[in-house]
Amino acid sequence: MSVKVYIDGQEGTTGLKILQRFEGRTDIEILKISEEKRKDNDERKKFINSSDFTFLCLPDAASREAVSFIENDNVRIIDASTAHRTNPDWAYGFPELSAAHREKITASNRVAVPGCYASGFASLMYPLVSGGIVPADYPVVCHAVSGYSGAGKKAIAVYEGDEKPYEYNSPRQYALPQAHKHLPEMMKISGLDYEPVFNPLICDYFSGMVVTVPIITRLLPKKYTLDDIHKIFCEHYEGQKLVKVMPKMGEGVLADGFLAANTLSDRNDMEIFVCGNDDRIVLCSRLDNLGKGASGAAVQCLNIMMGIDETTGLV
Repeated sequence: MSVKVYIDGQEGTTGLKILQRFEGRTDIEILKISEEKRKDNDERKKFINSSDFTFLCLPDAASREAVSFIENDNVRIIDASTAHRTNPDWAYGFPELSAAHREKITASNRVAVPGCYASGFASLMYPLVSGGIVPADYPVVCHAVSGYSGAGKKAIAVYEGDEKPYEYNSPRQYALPQAHKHLPEMMKISGLDYEPVFNPLICDYFSGMVVTVPIITRLLPKKYTLDDIHKIFCEHYEGQKLVKVMPKMGEGVLADGFLAANTLSDRNDMEIFVCGNDDRIVLCSRLDNLGKGASGAAVQCLNIMMGIDETTGLV
């Protein structure tokens, strides 16, 4: 028996990528709103309350509005916006972080899909903070590079247009005032007392990202070696299907010394690298900002909520 799924905002990048991941699935019945009524609130309300699952691929205000339309207590919401990611009443849609995260997703009617940068960041910091390796008040710095697809329709049009500005050929730093919308999520989900210094760059390629966090081991309460930290990550993510801790450099990984950000483009998994030395450890999380960082994660959450293999439609 199929479940009825409605995507509110199905014409946007995330909505289209979710639809793409449903191709060939017979257990999903897509409820499609007509183009002329997709912004009609009465029509949206009807579709939301007629669904078993509704994905919200909308700006924050519109997502909150959509939730207010719910009258059917059985409707389960998967929100890809920033609106509910730090709300304790919502499940945080990153099941690999802990058994508790997975259990809450399974049981919840309200799931917030993590942000792309926040996914990479939490994958690195949550195991260390929750495990007591890195103190909650550690002065965290995060660098990240991403393809331009995460910047929205207008930016995509500029990057792919005939009149692309010269500067767009170069990586461009942004969020320099330290007010990026993912920062509250990055701090709270990882268990930090303070927001990290966050240095994201948008680059001239379509999709894929690497999120990097350096750790200075002399600032930790206890001395840890590179091998210690690698073992901690291997144990934390052992058995996970969509998050893989890679072997250390020199073991057939990153043989040329370079870590590309677009390698997982169009995929739904994540790779974690533990690099550096015993004094300065460099943690890197590689993922597709449109896959494990958005649509892939949303579909993974749906699969878990349906009680089926979480990788259905994703591998």
